[in-house]
Amino acid sequence: MSVPLELTGLTKVFETTSGLFVAVKDVNAKVGAGEFVAILGHSGCGKSTVLSMIAGLAPPTYGGVIVDGTEVVGPGAERAIVFQSPCLLPWLTARENVRLAAAQRPGTTGRQQRATADHYLDLLGVLQDADQAPGKLSLGTQQCVSVARALSLQPRFLLLDEPFSQLDSLTRFELQDILLRVWEESDKTVVMVTHDVDEALYLADRLILMTDGPEATVGESLVVPFPRRRRRASVLGHPEYHRCRRRVIDFLEHHAHQSRPTVLDDLIRRRAVMH
Repeated sequence: MSVPLELTGLTKVFETTSGLFVAVKDVNAKVGAGEFVAILGHSGCGKSTVLSMIAGLAPPTYGGVIVDGTEVVGPGAERAIVFQSPCLLPWLTARENVRLAAAQRPGTTGRQQRATADHYLDLLGVLQDADQAPGKLSLGTQQCVSVARALSLQPRFLLLDEPFSQLDSLTRFELQDILLRVWEESDKTVVMVTHDVDEALYLADRLILMTDGPEATVGESLVVPFPRRRRRASVLGHPEYHRCRRRVIDFLEHHAHQSRPTVLDDLIRRRAVMH
């Protein structure tokens, strides 16, 4: 399997009024082409920080994100991100929101942009709401539009930052099924941040388990054994399901609020040398 995405020594340090805060430290991971990887950990452990660095929205303090052998230095059209909230422009319709993203691809005509928008809205099952303003749509439908907007960029990497965390259980299950179907029918590489164990096991090929913050890092990697194409009933009924779930929960319980030695002194020394 080729490795188009690699995280090498990824570390993010924030300057606060109390001093330096190490959010994540020395994160190393590889993501294969077409793979669906879930980054799993407690709330506040730095999962979203890692995803922001992959997206190029936040520069790492040390280490780097490598795409096809080239270090990421900012956002790129090959990496589209979907946030926890839909973040749609309220003065545009659903179609116009998606079309605006499609227009970022060079050389596309207005007709092509509309066709692209309608294609992805249809794929997400919300084409019937294309002419509605976001404020008139349910939160689940808005998030479908947000995913359609990201896909309209035709990225190689789809980055998902807990996109279903604000939804009720039934809507979340429905959107998980839609996402799984869309991914199975595409060649996208997906990196998803979540703190939902069942969601991660249902959707992903592999789990990257993060220790608790501060100084969060990769504690373990778990290959999900369930065959593709997946359906919820077959996953829940798989003989390995409860073993995998127990292993993940044991990891999270073990690493919750673990105190780790600080690296602030080392980072301060490194910054002094750099400057």
